[in-house]
Amino acid sequence: MAPKWRELADKLAERIRGGEYAAGQRLPHIRDLVEAGEGSKSTVHAAYKALEAEGLVTSSRGHGTVVRQQQPLKRLGISRYDKAKWRDGDEVAFIADRVASGRAYKRGEQTQSVTRVSATVAVAAAHGLREGDPVYARARLVKEGDQPTHTLTSYYRPEHVEGTRIVDPAPGPAGRGGGFRVLYDAGYEIDHMREELFARVATQEETALLQLAPGEWVVELHRTTYTADGTVVEFAVGVHAASRFSWTYDFKVPDSAREATE
Repeated sequence: MAPKWRELADKLAERIRGGEYAAGQRLPHIRDLVEAGEGSKSTVHAAYKALEAEGLVTSSRGHGTVVRQQQPLKRLGISRYDKAKWRDGDEVAFIADRVASGRAYKRGEQTQSVTRVSATVAVAAAHGLREGDPVYARARLVKEGDQPTHTLTSYYRPEHVEGTRIVDPAPGPAGRGGGFRVLYDAGYEIDHMREELFARVATQEETALLQLAPGEWVVELHRTTYTADGTVVEFAVGVHAASRFSWTYDFKVPDSAREATE
């Protein structure tokens, strides 16, 4: 016979999957379920922890236990950087992901801070600087509604961005077309980039910022963006809640042997 907490967890899970509790909706307070006769405080708490471990809800101080979005966002690969999106339009990368996912968005769902900082070892290596040299850090927190999805901090050489909208800390993208359009207008057209991904357990700070369950994993992204002549114009570090994204890449399969003979 299943323990009481398991029975309660299964009952709540069925209601979540059946749509009775919608994505983003807060589950009842523990005391409310106790008063409704669903079990003791420890029973309800154990049921909620089980739902959290199964990826159905998130729980955080001040927000309670909230039903998680079950359909992850598409995090596009190459196509999210299509120049036609940001050079000729206003579809910056995080908006391109929302459009591809069929999800609503507001430009203000990206908040940011801009500071002049000393380059770390990784930032200095990417930009060909010395550790400690000054760079601009543009740190963004992106949300879907009230739920954070990821952070992204871009690092720039001061001579590339001073006096541009990139160093403006106002919420939302850096004007029409975002940061890549700003660089384009300043004479630094992006040509190619390298993305490196790895998964790890979130830090305490990331757990609080992204409203994650304790012990939840994140995907860390390192993006290096180049002009055609190889100049690095951006080095970015992103931290994505692993369960909130699916990563999609479409590309032509190379044939290096054929290319070598042509």
